[in-house]
Amino acid sequence: MQSIQNIYKIGPGPSSSHTFGPMRACQDSLSRYPQADDFHVTLFGSLALTGKGHLTDQIIEKTFFPKHCTITFDIKSECDHPNTMTIEALKDHKVLGKHTYISIGGGKILKDDERASEESSIYPHNTMDEIQAYCRQHHLRLDKYIDQFEDDTLNSYMDKIFDAMLDCVNKGLNTIGKLPGSLEIDRVAFALNQSAHSCDDPIERKSLLLASYAYAASEENAGGGMVVTAPTMGSCGVLPSLLYHYYYDEQYPKDTLIQGLKVAGLIGNLIQHNATISGAKAGCQAEVGAACSMGAAFVSSCNFENNQQIECAAEIGLEHHLGLTCDPVGGYVMIPCIERNAVASLRSLDSARLAKYLRNVKKNRVSFDMVVKTMNLTGSKLPFELKESALGGLAIVVPTKKNG
Repeated sequence: MQSIQNIYKIGPGPSSSHTFGPMRACQDSLSRYPQADDFHVTLFGSLALTGKGHLTDQIIEKTFFPKHCTITFDIKSECDHPNTMTIEALKDHKVLGKHTYISIGGGKILKDDERASEESSIYPHNTMDEIQAYCRQHHLRLDKYIDQFEDDTLNSYMDKIFDAMLDCVNKGLNTIGKLPGSLEIDRVAFALNQSAHSCDDPIERKSLLLASYAYAASEENAGGGMVVTAPTMGSCGVLPSLLYHYYYDEQYPKDTLIQGLKVAGLIGNLIQHNATISGAKAGCQAEVGAACSMGAAFVSSCNFENNQQIECAAEIGLEHHLGLTCDPVGGYVMIPCIERNAVASLRSLDSARLAKYLRNVKKNRVSFDMVVKTMNLTGSKLPFELKESALGGLAIVVPTKKNG
């Protein structure tokens, strides 16, 4: 597996696969053909069907500016991967080159027939079972396991991720108005946070605070702000909400929280390596489900639970999102995505609590590796209409200006 730095990336919302990934593809084409004066971009599959709502066309135009570009939304042609795009570079109307890019989730892209590279692999283990066995043999906690294989740049990188996560929540909490797009959705993080602070019930107050933080980060993402893939932008509200809560409300030490973020990153790494974190590939179970799994591991790690309890928490967080569809209304990362992040944040907390006590009374029959495999298999069975195409589920039931 690659460094967990590949899980956490800072970039512009609203989508890691539909905004951030295409941006990086355009940057790659610009670097390859700096002499080009025109670029022809064709979007296929999910990129074509939900590209407008995800601001794919806007980020492409912005990246190529001031050079000219044309964008075609091809919703009829079939591709092996739903997040496929081609970029043709031209100079004086002559073709310099043409490449196919696949946005595989979390801002990662593959070019032409390239496969996910293992050249930069730094971990000798690719499953949780292998990692747990190694940790038992060497008497390591999961965070120390990570430190053993990552280089010295990780800590400084995690400092930046820590700050970026807190910053996006803070911005979201202090911004009001409507989110962009035809859905005309009001930002509610500020109001939700105010309600939390006026709530007398401590349990309800805590839940409302956590939800407001998840709304804040997700609304920043939907508004095109700078957020952190965790593991994607569509699921970027879960981990930052927990981090913000534990840092400001619970006053956990920064070192403890960064340790938790590392462990959460390892969980996201395992999911991406052995399955997918792309909603267009496996539905929202691969995005918000993965984020909940990472969030649960984060909470367990911050509370210094043992490795088995951390795995159990991550497994519970993912297992109970199995089958979750990706059906964005109007193709926007707003309904049901923002609310779904808030629910997953609360579920992360509950998954960690349950795992803490379950591991004291029984051996977990469903391992983390098993549920990751199940998620991948389940994703392959979901119909295309329920995998970020805006052609099924809530996307066709909830009225919009398009579907009335």
